[in-house]
Amino acid sequence: MKPLLLKARSIAIVGFALTFFESCALLPSAPLPVLLKRTQMHMGTLVAITAVASNKAVGDRAIQAGFDEVKRLDQLLSTWRADSELSHVNAEAGHQPVRVSRETVELLVRSIEMAQLTNGGFNIAVGPAIDAWSFTERQQILADEELRRLKPLVDWRSIQIDRPKRTIYLPREGMRIDVGGIGKGYAADRAAERMKQEGATGGVVALSGDIKTFGVLPDRQGFPVGIRHPREEGVLIAVIDLKDEAVSTAGDYERFFEREGIRYHHILDPHTLQPARACQSVTVIAKEGTVADGLDTGIFVLGPEQGMALVERLPGVEAIIVDQEGRVTVSSGLRDRLRSP
Repeated sequence: MKPLLLKARSIAIVGFALTFFESCALLPSAPLPVLLKRTQMHMGTLVAITAVASNKAVGDRAIQAGFDEVKRLDQLLSTWRADSELSHVNAEAGHQPVRVSRETVELLVRSIEMAQLTNGGFNIAVGPAIDAWSFTERQQILADEELRRLKPLVDWRSIQIDRPKRTIYLPREGMRIDVGGIGKGYAADRAAERMKQEGATGGVVALSGDIKTFGVLPDRQGFPVGIRHPREEGVLIAVIDLKDEAVSTAGDYERFFEREGIRYHHILDPHTLQPARACQSVTVIAKEGTVADGLDTGIFVLGPEQGMALVERLPGVEAIIVDQEGRVTVSSGLRDRLRSP
């Protein structure tokens, strides 16, 4: 296979493929199973759910179950909702532990695992620093003194999780947990499981750039997903078929501003609280959306060499890493699976 020389952006289901099969499912002569797709707004983003099922009634139920699960988890995990469990945890920082649901405990435990794997590159406690940078509003460059003040508030190791009691405690006032870097992947996993329970034989749950697939499309080997260019909107550099896998991308192009030719973006290195500079984008493919979503940010912070070394050590995990110069590195298990768009 020719080496990849272009840059990669976020991922999205290739629309022409799904539209083609969706149209076929509506033809009178088209065989079962059917393929259905719906979209709704949840977790602050457009959620697209596709279901392969034996008939339309089963597909509709599966899709609705998927949306209901995403909505339920948003009510637990969103830091934009004052009544969510995580908002309550953050409000009680420095005061007292907060009892939460099994799902919230599970996600925080998995988040700590991702932090450990990436040497703190992935960090659910980095929210106060991201707020202070204010990449989409004030767009200010923080002084070293301010970064030093924020440092104790982003210590993920100090988060106290009592699994038997199902409590979370943030020991310092001003600390804040934000699972935006892993929560969509987790929600996609859970929604896919609910769809299976309702009888879907295949499907896709896509929350913005976080995608979970299961089963296959009719007459195909998987679900086609495109890898986009990080600097050229709408350009795909490769396509991959996913089967019972998830994919997620972290990039420096979603929330950023530029000053004197320097791009300041929202993926912070938790060790310096400055934007991580080694990558333009990182796309991770894994069996679980939780893993793909958590690892892409952590690997972005680690950089191409350490990041790819980590990927090669982890079973069932693959990645495409685009460094700051636009050079592409593809993990060994992924090279033969990529095809031209």
